[in-house]
Amino acid sequence: MMGDLGGLVYGISIWALPLIFAVTLHEAAHGYAALAMGDDTASRMGRISLNPLRHVDPFGTIILPGLLLAMGGVMFGWAKPVPVNFARLRDPRMGMIVVAAAGPGMNLALAILAVLAALYILPHTPLVIQGWLLLNLDNAIYFNLLLAIFNMIPIPPLDGGRVLVGVLPRQLARQVARLEKAGILILLAALFILPILGRNLGMDLDIFHWLVQGPVEGIGRFMVGVLR
Repeated sequence: MMGDLGGLVYGISIWALPLIFAVTLHEAAHGYAALAMGDDTASRMGRISLNPLRHVDPFGTIILPGLLLAMGGVMFGWAKPVPVNFARLRDPRMGMIVVAAAGPGMNLALAILAVLAALYILPHTPLVIQGWLLLNLDNAIYFNLLLAIFNMIPIPPLDGGRVLVGVLPRQLARQVARLEKAGILILLAALFILPILGRNLGMDLDIFHWLVQGPVEGIGRFMVGVLR
């Protein structure tokens, strides 16, 4: 019984810890960037914080990813979005780009730090924790690259969609911005419905693998090769 409990805690720790840190720092980065660009909404609401409890959505961050992981499905989830009043930014268009890009940028930086830790710190840690730490770092690399690449898909309300709205000419930007309410439905259909439809038709319609999983693996290998 104790062995089963220990195994459960071990399994949860190597997945939950990297995911919570990746999500927490992603959201905190949005808040810090918004404050730097002139909007203190997140600061006033206590959302510029490294406390995971301020950012974690119980269902979107813990329950849903856990269920999908257990079923061997697509890793999908969300945190509580950091509130940003784009009208209060000193330069709303540039501010939108900076604030949106800050989250994926933080995840990319965290992935690089995890690679460096695995290459240069892990070999000098006590043997008793090396296996556990290696799995945490491996998952940290995966989750952070996953969040960085997925969130930069140029569909609102993802960060990449907000960056796209910020760089497009105003008329075209307004049209893209109108996709925000439907954007999450488009993503869910692409992630879950298209692969099922593809299997029934004998076709590969796994958009997630094309756009996210493949680049995550390729960029991860590239980073290890460059930083080694």
